[in-house]
Amino acid sequence: MKSTLSLKPAEVKKDWVLIDAEGVVLGRLASIIANRLRGKHKPQFTPHVDCGDNVVVVNAGKLRVTGKKPEQSVFYYHTGYPGGIKGRTIRQRLEGKRPESVLEKAVERMITRGPLQRRQMKHLYVYAGPEHKHAAQQPVALDIAAMNPKNKRG
Repeated sequence: MKSTLSLKPAEVKKDWVLIDAEGVVLGRLASIIANRLRGKHKPQFTPHVDCGDNVVVVNAGKLRVTGKKPEQSVFYYHTGYPGGIKGRTIRQRLEGKRPESVLEKAVERMITRGPLQRRQMKHLYVYAGPEHKHAAQQPVALDIAAMNPKNKRG
């Protein structure tokens, strides 16, 4: 009889992946990154083990958002004071201090919540510009734009 393979945390092999986000559609990129972080692209995927890859994303400030979403999609947050609800559009966030936070939040919301999510999100490194500090890990480049023509729309 064959049995289902269930990885143990000590057996996990994590690879490093480099993704260039320039001109790539936000939601499509976030779903691919979420699958890589969870490890769903691997044949030995185990749901309760952190078996995903380390993902480095550069040029996150040059993401594309299609349609009217840059002006109409609003992220709300609360300051902690009475009546302190505030909101910023995606365009305001992409043009602000931390444009990489848009991609981080999109990926975070696509991964199952809980302690495993927090562990998996620590393996995501997002940079607004083209430079990153993970050259020593020799990340393998993954061309998201070439996977599907819809990934590069705008």
